[in-house]
Amino acid sequence: MSDLSPEVASPVEPTGEPTPTTTKSRRRAFTEWVVILIAAVLVSLILRTFVFETYFVPSGSMYPTLHVGDRIIVNKLSVDFGTINRGDIVVFKAPKTVVSECGDDVADLVKRVIGLPGDYLTSKGNTIYVNGKALEENWPHTEPLGTAIGKVHVPAGDYFMMGDHHAPSCDSRLWGFVPKSSIIGKVFLRIWPLSRIHWF
Repeated sequence: MSDLSPEVASPVEPTGEPTPTTTKSRRRAFTEWVVILIAAVLVSLILRTFVFETYFVPSGSMYPTLHVGDRIIVNKLSVDFGTINRGDIVVFKAPKTVVSECGDDVADLVKRVIGLPGDYLTSKGNTIYVNGKALEENWPHTEPLGTAIGKVHVPAGDYFMMGDHHAPSCDSRLWGFVPKSSIIGKVFLRIWPLSRIHWF
C-alpha cells in the first residue's frame, strides 16, 4: 500500500479579472444609485408641483417688503388646505387684463391680499377702508396711495390684491379681482439675498 499525502493547494496568482461576487456588488451599487436619483427627482417634482415653488421678484411693486431680485418660496398647500387672510402675500396667475392695463405680459404676479370675498372696499386720501373701517396696514408699505379705490364689493370666491408700493403698483385697482382658483400659494420665506432671509 502506498502512502497518500494530502494535496496542498498552490496559491492562485491574481489575474486582475473581477470575480462574480465583485461584479454583482458593483451592479447592485449602481442600481441603488440609479433608484436613489430617480426617487430624488420624483420627490422634487412632486414637491414643486404640489407643495413648494420658488419665484423671482422682477419688479418693485411690493417694495419695501420685497425687492427686485428677491427669491421667494411659495407654499401651495396653504391655499388648498388653509385659509387666505387679509395681509397675506400671495403668488397668483396674472389676469388677462394685466397686459392691457399694465403693459406687462407676465404669467404670475405677487401681491398682498387686501379684500376678502364679500368685503366692501373704498379709499379716502391714503386710507383704505374695509367694510367701513380704516384698514390698519401692519406691514411695510409706501404712501401716497396713488390710484384710489372706488366703491368696490368683492364677489364670492374672489380677492382684491394690492402692492405694498402703493402708488406705482398695477393691481386690483386697475385689473380687478383674482379668483381663488388662480392663487398658486402663499409666500412664506425669502431665501435670497442671504442677508435678507425672512419668514413671512
